[in-house]
Amino acid sequence: MNDPVTAREFHAAPGVEEWRVVGDGACTFFRTGSFEKATQLVEAISRLPGIEEHQPDIDIRPGGVTVRLLTTSDDYYGMTGADLILARQISAAARDLGMAGDPSSVQSLLVIPGAGNVAEVMPFWRAILGYEPRADSPEEDLVDPHKRGPGFWFEEMSALRADGGGAIHIAVWVPVEQAEDRVAAALAAGGHMVRDEFAPSWWTLADAFGNEADIATTTGRD
Repeated sequence: MNDPVTAREFHAAPGVEEWRVVGDGACTFFRTGSFEKATQLVEAISRLPGIEEHQPDIDIRPGGVTVRLLTTSDDYYGMTGADLILARQISAAARDLGMAGDPSSVQSLLVIPGAGNVAEVMPFWRAILGYEPRADSPEEDLVDPHKRGPGFWFEEMSALRADGGGAIHIAVWVPVEQAEDRVAAALAAGGHMVRDEFAPSWWTLADAFGNEADIATTTGRD
């Protein structure tokens, strides 16, 4: 049940059509309509078998409930068979309450600082954020121990980018079917394309002052 599952394998599995792997976890959004309905869904999830041993990340907002599934250990950070099973169980519990998952409403954010010496700058970011090293990649990544803020993935750079980009940029992970529309919207809003040779894994765009952002998907990363 805990065998690793790639994003491609997760999306191809039956019964998880409402879910999308963005960044590190599989997510979906349940539009509940009220706080009471949201708590009913969370209560239903809390009663699923084995939930204490493999708990999802749940976020309640006025519009509904976002659920993220992720397996972490000292040497792994990603999807497993346990996440597939739990995704199906959560979708079934939501259907019993008259709710359906909406994967078009999910995304995740990643911050990517660049440095000539990653080891030199990571302690600063760890201190200022209150983050901790990611267990499976402690020399490269920092994560929020409370699972609230975006991950920080550090990028080795010998110099500032020749095309004018700074030493820090963000990545916005979206479902692959939304990526090109998001890129087009950013271009229409005054941005310009910096790099697209890695699409559809990611497109790098920038605003008028060279501040960069990636539109990223899990496609092509397996």
